[in-house]
Amino acid sequence: MEQTVIIDISRKALYKVLLIVIPVLGSGLLTGLVVAILQATTQIQEQTLAFIPKILAVLIAIGVFGPWMISTMTDFVQNLFTSIPQYIG
Repeated sequence: MEQTVIIDISRKALYKVLLIVIPVLGSGLLTGLVVAILQATTQIQEQTLAFIPKILAVLIAIGVFGPWMISTMTDFVQNLFTSIPQYIG
């Protein structure tokens, strides 16, 4: 197997990982931003207040985007396995 093939597979895998992670990280980021703004405006500086909404937002995002994430991962793996003979030969 040539280096270009390995680099291409790695590039595609990294792209898929980033594509799958964006909805979950984005929901946690937006929730954290909203909670931080609310804490700044109300001057409530409780550290544990920020964690519960972030955790709930991430769990909801996983619940909503979970089937899409799994189908994206399985499609990538199936394409990778079906193209193995092309890479070897």
